[in-house]
Amino acid sequence: MAIKINIRKILFLSLWIVAGSVLLVLLVAAITKKNHAACTGIRVTIKGGNTLFLDRQDVLNTIAPGRNNPYKGKPLASFNLNRLEDQLKRNVWVRDADLFFDNNGLLRVNIDERDPIARVFTNEGNSYYIDSACAHLPLSDKMAVRLPVFTGFPSEKTVLHGADSLLMQQVKQLSQYMMKDTFWLAQVQQVAISSARSFEMIPVIGNHTILFGDGNDYEAKFHRLLLFYQQVAARFGFEQYSAVNVAYAGQVIGIKKGTVGKVDSLQALKNIQQMIEASHHLPVDTLSTTVDNNIMVTGTSGSILPVLNNRRDSAGAVAPNESKDTLNRVPAQPIHPSSMKSRAPSRPVQRPPAKRSVPPKEKPKPKAVMRKPM
Repeated sequence: MAIKINIRKILFLSLWIVAGSVLLVLLVAAITKKNHAACTGIRVTIKGGNTLFLDRQDVLNTIAPGRNNPYKGKPLASFNLNRLEDQLKRNVWVRDADLFFDNNGLLRVNIDERDPIARVFTNEGNSYYIDSACAHLPLSDKMAVRLPVFTGFPSEKTVLHGADSLLMQQVKQLSQYMMKDTFWLAQVQQVAISSARSFEMIPVIGNHTILFGDGNDYEAKFHRLLLFYQQVAARFGFEQYSAVNVAYAGQVIGIKKGTVGKVDSLQALKNIQQMIEASHHLPVDTLSTTVDNNIMVTGTSGSILPVLNNRRDSAGAVAPNESKDTLNRVPAQPIHPSSMKSRAPSRPVQRPPAKRSVPPKEKPKPKAVMRKPM
Protein backbone atom coordinates (compact mmCIF):
# COMPACT_ATOMS: atom_id res chain seq x y z
CA MET A 1 0.00 0.00 0.00
CA ALA A 2 2.84 2.35 0.86
CA ILE A 3 4.57 1.49 -2.43
CA LYS A 4 1.50 2.62 -4.44
CA ILE A 5 1.37 5.95 -2.58
CA ASN A 6 5.05 6.62 -3.30
CA ILE A 7 4.56 5.82 -7.01
CA ARG A 8 1.67 8.34 -7.19
CA LYS A 9 3.81 11.04 -5.60
CA ILE A 10 6.63 10.38 -8.05
CA LEU A 11 4.28 10.53 -11.04
CA PHE A 12 2.67 13.75 -9.78
CA LEU A 13 6.06 15.39 -9.25
CA SER A 14 7.25 14.25 -12.68
CA LEU A 15 4.24 15.81 -14.36
CA TRP A 16 4.94 19.15 -12.69
CA ILE A 17 8.58 19.03 -13.76
CA VAL A 18 7.63 18.30 -17.37
CA ALA A 19 5.02 21.12 -17.41
CA GLY A 20 7.51 23.59 -15.97
CA SER A 21 10.13 22.59 -18.51
CA VAL A 22 7.70 23.05 -21.37
CA LEU A 23 6.73 26.51 -20.13
CA LEU A 24 10.38 27.48 -19.76
CA VAL A 25 11.18 26.31 -23.30
CA LEU A 26 8.23 28.24 -24.70
CA LEU A 27 9.24 31.38 -22.81
CA VAL A 28 12.83 31.19 -24.05
CA ALA A 29 11.61 30.61 -27.60
CA ALA A 30 9.29 33.62 -27.39
CA ILE A 31 12.07 35.84 -26.09
CA THR A 32 14.47 34.61 -28.77
CA LYS A 33 11.89 35.21 -31.48
CA LYS A 34 11.17 38.69 -30.16
CA ASN A 35 14.85 39.59 -30.03
CA HIS A 36 15.32 38.51 -33.62
CA ALA A 37 12.17 40.37 -34.71
CA ALA A 38 12.48 43.76 -36.38
CA CYS A 39 10.99 47.07 -35.35
CA THR A 40 7.90 47.88 -37.38
CA GLY A 41 7.76 51.61 -36.60
CA ILE A 42 7.40 54.27 -33.91
CA ARG A 43 4.27 55.67 -32.31
CA VAL A 44 4.68 58.85 -30.23
CA THR A 45 2.06 59.86 -27.67
CA ILE A 46 2.39 63.19 -25.85
CA LYS A 47 0.28 63.97 -22.79
CA GLY A 48 0.04 67.47 -21.40
CA GLY A 49 -2.23 70.48 -20.93
CA ASN A 50 -4.34 72.29 -23.48
CA THR A 51 -1.21 73.59 -25.22
CA LEU A 52 1.54 71.18 -26.29
CA PHE A 53 5.05 72.59 -26.68
CA LEU A 54 6.47 69.33 -28.05
CA ASP A 55 5.49 67.49 -31.21
CA ARG A 56 6.40 64.17 -32.81
CA GLN A 57 9.30 65.61 -34.75
CA ASP A 58 10.86 67.04 -31.58
CA VAL A 59 10.82 63.57 -30.04
CA LEU A 60 12.35 61.96 -33.11
CA ASN A 61 15.05 64.62 -33.28
CA THR A 62 15.96 63.80 -29.67
CA ILE A 63 16.30 60.02 -30.00
CA ALA A 64 17.49 59.92 -33.63
CA PRO A 65 18.54 63.32 -35.02
CA GLY A 66 18.12 63.86 -38.74
CA ARG A 67 16.03 60.76 -39.47
CA ASN A 68 12.27 60.56 -39.88
CA ASN A 69 11.63 56.87 -39.10
CA PRO A 70 15.06 55.69 -37.99
CA TYR A 71 14.37 52.37 -36.30
CA LYS A 72 12.06 50.63 -38.76
CA GLY A 73 13.53 47.23 -39.67
CA LYS A 74 16.12 47.32 -36.90
CA PRO A 75 16.31 44.20 -34.64
CA LEU A 76 14.62 44.67 -31.30
CA ALA A 77 17.60 43.22 -29.42
CA SER A 78 19.77 46.13 -30.56
CA PHE A 79 17.67 48.75 -28.74
CA ASN A 80 18.73 50.24 -25.44
CA LEU A 81 15.43 51.63 -24.21
CA ASN A 82 16.85 52.98 -20.95
CA ARG A 83 19.37 55.10 -22.82
CA LEU A 84 16.64 56.46 -25.09
CA GLU A 85 14.49 57.36 -22.10
CA ASP A 86 17.40 59.24 -20.51
CA GLN A 87 17.92 61.20 -23.73
CA LEU A 88 14.28 62.26 -23.75
CA LYS A 89 14.28 63.24 -20.08
CA ARG A 90 17.14 65.68 -20.73
CA ASN A 91 14.63 67.83 -22.61
CA VAL A 92 13.37 70.45 -20.16
CA TRP A 93 9.79 70.08 -21.41
CA VAL A 94 9.71 66.31 -20.72
CA ARG A 95 8.49 65.42 -17.24
CA ASP A 96 8.63 61.65 -17.82
CA ALA A 97 9.24 59.25 -20.71
CA ASP A 98 8.28 55.59 -21.12
CA LEU A 99 9.46 53.43 -24.06
CA PHE A 100 8.49 49.81 -24.83
CA PHE A 101 7.72 47.43 -27.71
CA ASP A 102 4.23 46.02 -28.14
CA ASN A 103 3.41 42.57 -29.51
CA ASN A 104 3.55 43.85 -33.08
CA GLY A 105 7.10 45.17 -32.76
CA LEU A 106 5.95 48.79 -32.65
CA LEU A 107 8.10 51.09 -30.52
CA ARG A 108 5.76 53.03 -28.20
CA VAL A 109 7.09 56.38 -26.96
CA ASN A 110 4.88 57.90 -24.25
CA ILE A 111 5.82 61.44 -23.19
CA ASP A 112 4.43 63.30 -20.18
CA GLU A 113 4.97 66.99 -20.96
CA ARG A 114 5.39 69.75 -18.39
CA ASP A 115 2.48 72.17 -18.24
CA PRO A 116 3.38 75.86 -17.59
CA ILE A 117 1.19 77.67 -15.06
CA ALA A 118 2.78 81.16 -14.86
CA ARG A 119 5.21 83.50 -16.57
CA VAL A 120 7.79 85.13 -14.32
CA PHE A 121 9.91 88.24 -14.95
CA THR A 122 12.94 88.83 -12.74
CA ASN A 123 14.36 92.15 -11.62
CA GLU A 124 17.12 91.72 -14.21
CA GLY A 125 14.56 91.48 -17.02
CA ASN A 126 14.83 87.73 -17.67
CA SER A 127 11.64 85.79 -18.28
CA TYR A 128 10.61 82.14 -18.08
CA TYR A 129 7.66 79.84 -17.41
CA ILE A 130 7.20 77.68 -14.32
CA ASP A 131 5.21 74.48 -13.96
CA SER A 132 3.45 72.94 -10.97
CA ALA A 133 6.82 71.74 -9.63
CA CYS A 134 8.25 75.29 -9.92
CA ALA A 135 10.70 74.09 -12.57
CA HIS A 136 11.99 76.80 -14.93
CA LEU A 137 10.81 76.37 -18.51
CA PRO A 138 12.11 78.40 -21.45
CA LEU A 139 9.86 80.59 -23.56
CA SER A 140 8.56 78.94 -26.71
CA ASP A 141 8.82 80.40 -30.20
CA LYS A 142 6.08 78.10 -31.49
CA MET A 143 3.11 79.59 -29.68
CA ALA A 144 2.04 82.06 -27.02
CA VAL A 145 0.03 80.82 -24.07
CA ARG A 146 -2.15 82.96 -21.81
CA LEU A 147 -0.87 82.72 -18.26
CA PRO A 148 -0.79 84.90 -15.13
CA VAL A 149 2.20 87.25 -15.27
CA PHE A 150 4.42 87.95 -12.24
CA THR A 151 7.04 90.70 -12.36
CA GLY A 152 9.88 91.69 -10.06
CA PHE A 153 11.02 88.24 -8.85
CA PRO A 154 14.18 88.92 -6.84
CA SER A 155 16.31 85.85 -7.68
CA GLU A 156 17.96 84.74 -10.92
CA LYS A 157 18.83 81.26 -9.66
CA THR A 158 17.28 78.11 -11.06
CA VAL A 159 17.42 76.18 -7.78
CA LEU A 160 15.86 78.29 -5.02
CA HIS A 161 16.26 78.05 -1.26
CA GLY A 162 14.82 79.71 1.81
CA ALA A 163 12.78 82.87 1.30
CA ASP A 164 13.09 82.70 -2.50
CA SER A 165 11.70 79.16 -2.54
CA LEU A 166 8.79 80.19 -0.31
CA LEU A 167 8.04 83.17 -2.55
CA MET A 168 8.01 80.94 -5.63
CA GLN A 169 5.58 78.58 -3.91
CA GLN A 170 3.25 81.53 -3.26
CA VAL A 171 3.54 82.54 -6.93
CA LYS A 172 2.52 79.01 -7.90
CA GLN A 173 -0.49 79.01 -5.55
CA LEU A 174 -1.78 82.38 -6.75
CA SER A 175 -1.32 81.43 -10.38
CA GLN A 176 -3.10 78.09 -10.02
CA TYR A 177 -6.03 79.80 -8.27
CA MET A 178 -6.37 82.39 -11.05
CA MET A 179 -6.05 79.72 -13.74
CA LYS A 180 -9.08 77.92 -12.30
CA ASP A 181 -11.24 81.07 -12.26
CA THR A 182 -11.86 82.70 -15.64
CA PHE A 183 -12.89 85.98 -14.02
CA TRP A 184 -9.61 86.53 -12.15
CA LEU A 185 -7.60 85.31 -15.13
CA ALA A 186 -9.27 88.00 -17.25
CA GLN A 187 -9.32 90.76 -14.59
CA VAL A 188 -5.74 90.56 -13.26
CA GLN A 189 -3.36 91.94 -15.87
CA GLN A 190 -0.16 91.36 -13.92
CA VAL A 191 1.09 90.76 -10.39
CA ALA A 192 4.05 92.84 -9.23
CA ILE A 193 6.32 91.58 -6.45
CA SER A 194 7.47 94.41 -4.19
CA SER A 195 10.79 94.66 -2.38
CA ALA A 196 8.97 93.51 0.79
CA ARG A 197 7.96 90.29 -1.08
CA SER A 198 4.29 91.23 -1.12
CA PHE A 199 2.02 91.15 -4.17
CA GLU A 200 0.41 94.12 -5.91
CA MET A 201 -2.08 93.33 -8.66
CA ILE A 202 -2.84 95.54 -11.65
CA PRO A 203 -6.43 94.96 -12.86
CA VAL A 204 -7.61 95.21 -16.45
CA ILE A 205 -10.72 97.19 -15.52
CA GLY A 206 -10.40 99.98 -13.00
CA ASN A 207 -7.52 102.40 -12.45
CA HIS A 208 -6.61 101.07 -9.04
CA THR A 209 -3.93 98.89 -7.48
CA ILE A 210 -4.84 95.80 -5.47
CA LEU A 211 -2.61 95.55 -2.40
CA PHE A 212 -2.74 91.81 -1.82
CA GLY A 213 -0.04 91.34 0.82
CA ASP A 214 1.77 88.01 0.94
CA GLY A 215 0.46 84.74 -0.46
CA ASN A 216 -1.06 83.49 2.78
CA ASP A 217 -4.86 83.07 2.96
CA TYR A 218 -5.09 83.89 -0.73
CA GLU A 219 -8.53 82.32 -1.15
CA ALA A 220 -10.05 84.51 1.58
CA LYS A 221 -8.37 87.59 0.09
CA PHE A 222 -9.77 86.93 -3.37
CA HIS A 223 -13.17 86.39 -1.78
CA ARG A 224 -13.04 89.74 0.05
CA LEU A 225 -11.92 91.47 -3.14
CA LEU A 226 -14.86 89.96 -5.03
CA LEU A 227 -17.26 91.21 -2.37
CA PHE A 228 -15.74 94.67 -2.68
CA TYR A 229 -16.39 94.60 -6.43
CA GLN A 230 -19.95 93.41 -5.89
CA GLN A 231 -21.08 95.58 -3.02
CA VAL A 232 -18.95 98.73 -3.09
CA ALA A 233 -17.42 99.31 -6.50
CA ALA A 234 -20.62 98.28 -8.28
CA ARG A 235 -22.54 100.82 -6.22
CA PHE A 236 -20.17 103.78 -6.18
CA GLY A 237 -18.16 103.18 -9.38
CA PHE A 238 -14.95 101.35 -10.23
CA GLU A 239 -12.98 104.48 -11.07
CA GLN A 240 -13.25 106.14 -7.68
CA TYR A 241 -10.50 104.19 -5.91
CA SER A 242 -6.76 104.49 -6.31
CA ALA A 243 -6.02 101.37 -4.21
CA VAL A 244 -7.86 98.47 -2.62
CA ASN A 245 -6.09 96.73 0.26
CA VAL A 246 -7.13 93.16 1.17
CA ALA A 247 -3.92 92.23 2.97
CA TYR A 248 -5.46 92.35 6.45
CA ALA A 249 -7.78 89.64 7.73
CA GLY A 250 -11.42 90.64 8.06
CA GLN A 251 -11.27 93.98 6.27
CA VAL A 252 -11.05 95.70 2.91
CA ILE A 253 -9.44 99.11 2.77
CA GLY A 254 -10.40 101.22 -0.24
CA ILE A 255 -8.62 104.54 -0.81
CA LYS A 256 -10.63 106.99 -2.85
CA LYS A 257 -9.15 109.39 -5.32
CA GLY A 258 -10.50 112.59 -6.85
CA THR A 259 -13.89 113.03 -8.47
CA VAL A 260 -14.39 111.03 -11.64
CA GLY A 261 -16.91 111.20 -14.42
CA LYS A 262 -20.10 109.23 -14.10
CA VAL A 263 -19.86 107.88 -17.66
CA ASP A 264 -16.45 106.28 -17.00
CA SER A 265 -17.75 104.51 -13.90
CA LEU A 266 -20.79 103.15 -15.75
CA GLN A 267 -18.64 101.89 -18.62
CA ALA A 268 -16.21 100.17 -16.25
CA LEU A 269 -19.15 98.60 -14.43
CA LYS A 270 -20.55 97.32 -17.71
CA ASN A 271 -17.19 95.89 -18.78
CA ILE A 272 -16.54 94.03 -15.56
CA GLN A 273 -20.11 92.72 -15.51
CA GLN A 274 -19.52 91.19 -18.94
CA MET A 275 -16.37 89.53 -17.65
CA ILE A 276 -18.25 88.10 -14.70
CA GLU A 277 -21.05 86.78 -16.90
CA ALA A 278 -18.42 85.05 -19.05
CA SER A 279 -17.66 82.84 -16.04
CA HIS A 280 -20.96 81.02 -16.59
CA HIS A 281 -19.60 77.73 -15.32
CA LEU A 282 -19.38 78.95 -11.72
CA PRO A 283 -22.05 77.40 -9.44
CA VAL A 284 -24.51 79.45 -7.46
CA ASP A 285 -23.63 80.76 -4.02
CA THR A 286 -26.13 82.91 -2.15
CA LEU A 287 -23.46 84.46 0.04
CA SER A 288 -23.09 87.46 -2.24
CA THR A 289 -26.69 88.51 -1.65
CA THR A 290 -26.27 88.90 2.11
CA VAL A 291 -23.25 91.13 2.52
CA ASP A 292 -24.80 94.58 2.19
CA ASN A 293 -24.67 95.06 5.96
CA ASN A 294 -21.03 93.97 6.14
CA ILE A 295 -19.50 96.95 4.32
CA MET A 296 -19.61 100.56 5.38
CA VAL A 297 -18.41 103.39 3.20
CA THR A 298 -17.48 106.87 4.24
CA GLY A 299 -17.88 109.57 1.69
CA THR A 300 -14.77 111.68 2.14
CA SER A 301 -11.76 111.56 -0.15
CA GLY A 302 -9.05 109.19 1.06
CA SER A 303 -11.50 107.42 3.33
CA ILE A 304 -11.23 103.89 4.68
CA LEU A 305 -13.80 101.18 3.96
CA PRO A 306 -13.82 99.00 7.11
CA VAL A 307 -15.37 95.56 6.89
CA LEU A 308 -17.61 94.51 9.79
CA ASN A 309 -16.92 90.97 10.85
CA ASN A 310 -20.45 90.09 11.99
CA ARG A 311 -23.61 90.12 9.95
CA ARG A 312 -26.45 91.70 11.95
CA ASP A 313 -30.13 91.50 11.31
CA SER A 314 -32.62 94.33 11.62
CA ALA A 315 -32.77 93.94 15.41
CA GLY A 316 -29.01 94.39 15.70
CA ALA A 317 -28.25 90.81 16.78
CA VAL A 318 -26.13 88.31 14.89
CA ALA A 319 -28.31 86.44 12.44
CA PRO A 320 -28.79 82.72 13.23
CA ASN A 321 -26.75 80.13 11.31
CA GLU A 322 -24.44 82.86 10.06
CA SER A 323 -20.66 82.89 10.35
CA LYS A 324 -19.16 85.60 12.50
CA ASP A 325 -16.55 86.33 9.84
CA THR A 326 -18.43 86.56 6.58
CA LEU A 327 -15.73 88.22 4.52
CA ASN A 328 -12.96 85.94 5.74
CA ARG A 329 -15.01 82.84 4.96
CA VAL A 330 -14.10 81.19 1.67
CA PRO A 331 -17.23 79.89 -0.09
CA ALA A 332 -17.36 76.20 -0.77
CA GLN A 333 -18.23 77.04 -4.38
CA PRO A 334 -17.45 80.10 -6.49
CA ILE A 335 -20.06 82.83 -6.57
CA HIS A 336 -22.36 82.66 -9.54
CA PRO A 337 -22.28 85.70 -11.85
CA SER A 338 -26.08 85.99 -11.76
CA SER A 339 -25.90 87.00 -8.11
CA MET A 340 -23.69 89.97 -8.95
CA LYS A 341 -26.36 92.55 -9.59
CA SER A 342 -24.69 95.74 -10.61
CA ARG A 343 -25.88 99.01 -9.27
CA ALA A 344 -25.33 102.18 -11.18
CA PRO A 345 -23.88 105.05 -9.22
CA SER A 346 -26.72 106.89 -7.51
CA ARG A 347 -27.55 110.30 -8.86
CA PRO A 348 -27.02 113.23 -6.57
CA VAL A 349 -30.24 114.49 -5.03
CA GLN A 350 -31.40 117.68 -6.70
CA ARG A 351 -32.28 120.05 -3.92
CA PRO A 352 -33.94 123.40 -4.58
CA PRO A 353 -31.54 126.26 -4.07
CA ALA A 354 -31.94 127.95 -0.74
CA LYS A 355 -33.52 131.41 -0.88
CA ARG A 356 -31.11 134.11 -0.05
CA SER A 357 -32.24 136.51 2.62
CA VAL A 358 -32.34 139.98 1.15
CA PRO A 359 -31.75 142.72 3.72
CA PRO A 360 -34.46 145.46 3.78
CA LYS A 361 -33.62 148.55 1.83
CA GLU A 362 -32.87 151.54 3.97
CA LYS A 363 -34.95 154.61 3.39
CA PRO A 364 -32.89 157.52 2.04
CA LYS A 365 -32.23 160.18 4.60
CA PRO A 366 -33.50 163.67 3.71
CA LYS A 367 -30.87 165.99 2.45
CA ALA A 368 -30.41 169.40 4.04
CA VAL A 369 -31.46 172.24 1.68
CA MET A 370 -30.02 175.72 2.08
CA ARG A 371 -32.56 178.41 1.27
CA LYS A 372 -31.70 182.00 0.47
CA PRO A 373 -33.05 184.58 2.93
CA MET A 374 -36.02 186.47 1.74
